[in-house]
Amino acid sequence: MSRFQSFEDRSDRDAVAGRVARLRSVLAEFGLDGFVVPRSDEHQSEYVPACAERLAWLTGFTGSAGSAVILSGKAALVVDGRYTIQAAEQTDIAVIAPVQLASQSVEDWIAAELAGGTIGYDPWLLTPDQARRIADAARRAGGSAVAVASNPIDAIWNDRPPAPCAPVRLHPEALAGESAADKLGRVREALVKAQVAGLLVSDPHNLAWTFNIRGGDVDHTPLALGYAYVPATGRPTVYLDGRKLDGPVRAAFAGLADLAEPDELPARLAKLGSSGARIRFDKTSVAAALVSGFQDSGGEADLGLDPVSAMKAVKNEAERAGARAAHRRDAAALVRFLAWFDGQAPSGRLTEISAAEALERFRSETGALRDLSFPSISAAGPNAALPHYRVTEASDRPVGPGIYLIDSGAQYEDGTTDVTRTIAVGPPDALMQDRYTRVLKGHIAIARAVFPKGTSGAQIDALARLPLWEAGLDFDHGTGHGVGSYLSVHEGPQRISRLGTVALEPGMILSNEPGYYLEGRFGIRIENLVLVREAEIEGAERPMLDFETLTLAPIDTRLIAVPLLSPAEIAWLDAYHARVRREIGPLVEGEVRAWLEQATAPLQP
Repeated sequence: MSRFQSFEDRSDRDAVAGRVARLRSVLAEFGLDGFVVPRSDEHQSEYVPACAERLAWLTGFTGSAGSAVILSGKAALVVDGRYTIQAAEQTDIAVIAPVQLASQSVEDWIAAELAGGTIGYDPWLLTPDQARRIADAARRAGGSAVAVASNPIDAIWNDRPPAPCAPVRLHPEALAGESAADKLGRVREALVKAQVAGLLVSDPHNLAWTFNIRGGDVDHTPLALGYAYVPATGRPTVYLDGRKLDGPVRAAFAGLADLAEPDELPARLAKLGSSGARIRFDKTSVAAALVSGFQDSGGEADLGLDPVSAMKAVKNEAERAGARAAHRRDAAALVRFLAWFDGQAPSGRLTEISAAEALERFRSETGALRDLSFPSISAAGPNAALPHYRVTEASDRPVGPGIYLIDSGAQYEDGTTDVTRTIAVGPPDALMQDRYTRVLKGHIAIARAVFPKGTSGAQIDALARLPLWEAGLDFDHGTGHGVGSYLSVHEGPQRISRLGTVALEPGMILSNEPGYYLEGRFGIRIENLVLVREAEIEGAERPMLDFETLTLAPIDTRLIAVPLLSPAEIAWLDAYHARVRREIGPLVEGEVRAWLEQATAPLQP
């Protein structure tokens, strides 16, 4: 039994037609010809509370990104390349047509299909820029877009879950590495430099980091949903549901900020707007409703980036030490799982769910597990070719000969982990070995990369792809995403991808996870987390950076076509495995220790 993840199939494809028909009736009553349904909440978060899962409820699609557009006579579900297959499987394609984002955006679909009508959107679920793009698309179609006062889906979602109300917890300063008061001081300095009167913190991750709090309002990320207004001078106000706050938490806030209910925020912004204040809003997370209310009152909205995001991305010494400790603990659990898996897989009795449950059990036995950092991607055979596959009781597949992929992570109070291993079950064929080795070569290229300060993730992304490009291959996701410190497993602004324009800085944690996916056959991904650090290069003429690998777990050598590796790549892998033996070996014993010795044996004796 899993404590932290559900394998229930939450997609209800059979209900899609009826729900869309009811929505169309409500839209007609509202005088609307269509409605936009994004996969978001009031904070534009990746993980949203159950009450905000409107897209999944309406369309059956349970992926973490996508949008639907429902018109009176047709409908579309727009998803990116990660979810093309999943969207077609989960929704009723007789009612809603899946559309690939690469071929047609939400806005382009509206411009092509609206035909002069009026389309509605919920201004709490879109940023100002997203709302503007919807309005522009409607105008291109000869129509218009309007913000609705209440979401019409809520009018027909009779069993909609209540808003979350998990307790707020204080995050120890020993783990945070900096007091909330000092963090607020840094934020105020940034606001003065930006020449704004204040900052609305609309991203709950930034709220958690700034005030050293954690919560439980969404799955897998310890967030308390709420807001804060931080003036450049004066006392901040934190907007949290008072039912979440006990005495010690209130006492901690007493020296830092005033407390208010979230529903008081629009009026506060209107008052600030009436004074003509210029306020910074985070363009990536703020709801259009908040900005428009502020502007309508006379305020000047400075739509930019919340400076907290950049501060949060650079981990201090305490957070770096916590990350290392969390990864060592997590690696010991993962090694126990991998040894167990190798012993169980030949029996033919393992399934994707039983394997995922076993890994969760090994992590729970550490006594430090707070949550998983995301639902485990436990994928056998062709399911591994789906990069964001989520096993359910309906899709659960036996683990048989070929390839098994496990992408998983944990939330510990001192750090967040994310690791993927691709494992051979029985003898791999030559194609599997070739593709696996090319992915490994790309992984090693990132791990060994040395680059000047100021380099962005986009500038090194190609290193991971070159071995695949040489064979006419590629993968359709980024090479790496940022990772938080007991926060989101997907953190910005740092990333290693074609879109990663932010310069990498010492203290940033990112994933290194190139992959390869052969639809209907198998998928491969090798993922470690890495920490950006200053590189020590004798004779260097300019400041350079490189990566410290945080993840410590064996990389399956049975899938390697050794002749494809260069001597330098073999040396890296042997040194990595020697480090795994040295640091994780003392944390395991008996048969597991013996398995680890064998799994990390050098390729070059």
